[in-house]
Amino acid sequence: MKNRRTRILSAFLALVVAALACNVPGPTPAATPMVIVVTATGQPPAPPPLETFTAPAPASTLPPVITHILYPAEAQPPESTFVDVDSLGTAPEHRAPYGDSYKINRFERPFTATVMDYLPEVDIHYFTITGDANWFYVGIEVIGLNPQTNNLTADYGVEFDLDRDGHGDYLVWAKAPYTTSWKTDGVSVLTDTNNDVGGPSPERSDAPFNGNGYDSTIFSSGQGADPDLAWVRIDPRMPTRVQFAIKRTLPGDAFMWGVWADLGLRDPSKFSYNDAFTETQAGSPERSETEFYPIKAVYAVDNTCREAVGFRTTGYEPLLCPREEPTAAPRTPQVGCVNPGQYHDAASCTAAGCAWVQDPTVIIAVIYHCVHP
Repeated sequence: MKNRRTRILSAFLALVVAALACNVPGPTPAATPMVIVVTATGQPPAPPPLETFTAPAPASTLPPVITHILYPAEAQPPESTFVDVDSLGTAPEHRAPYGDSYKINRFERPFTATVMDYLPEVDIHYFTITGDANWFYVGIEVIGLNPQTNNLTADYGVEFDLDRDGHGDYLVWAKAPYTTSWKTDGVSVLTDTNNDVGGPSPERSDAPFNGNGYDSTIFSSGQGADPDLAWVRIDPRMPTRVQFAIKRTLPGDAFMWGVWADLGLRDPSKFSYNDAFTETQAGSPERSETEFYPIKAVYAVDNTCREAVGFRTTGYEPLLCPREEPTAAPRTPQVGCVNPGQYHDAASCTAAGCAWVQDPTVIIAVIYHCVHP
């Protein structure tokens, strides 16, 4: 019996030792690679879709698309031409001949500041206007091109005074580069919302006057209520001539107008320049004005007096171009005997084609008088 209990206990202890041996950690067996077998009857499962990220589209840097409806004509009807003072003849002397009247906002300053080097692309020679059913065409012809670039690089403008009070109401302003094709790029139409262009008095300098000139832009490079409002080009036949095409709806049918060439300040918010600067600050292009010569703050600019369209002038409109005094019509030679009673001798009477005859009403003497033959 004792031996039997001993054998049972020994067997139990062996089982316990074997169970503990199974829980002791040993070396990790190598992973068995997964083999996908493709059979004729199936495909391996598709992997899960990858998450994708769509970057936000960058803000467009392209200019807005301008859709034009009405284009200016290539050829214009006959035009009215006006002459401006030019400084070509006196340019070697670094001076303007005349034509600069600072007090009334008239500039003849196609020169650099202080040194007074001549700028032919700023020197207006002729200015013209014509029109058709849709457009007014304004031309600005200057003496020459920029000698360094052989083209035109100045700003050019057309100023309109609708109520004829001397204060500008609209300014059509163009910047280089220019082409020989009509374009709206670089063209602005500015207006004055508080009527301070020209200062308190448009016919004299009010300097120093702190106005803001043309303070609102209603058209810029085709953007505005009317994308066709104003265009510019170089006349294909004449490289020194800038042409504007301006919708008739802008100035209407009756107005005053003048033109500008500006390579200096080029700042319509300071119009009129003679109100923004005193004459001492601005200088003068005329040597005779020794107190102010040479030009200083107001330089490289030329403008014209104003002409009238659509109405008969009285001669008292502010900034109106001077009118020539009418000359007396030539006296028409007398034909035959006219007013014979003015002659009291035979010679002058007969020379005038009249008859020197005896007066039959006088019987106490022989009296002659001049009568119709």
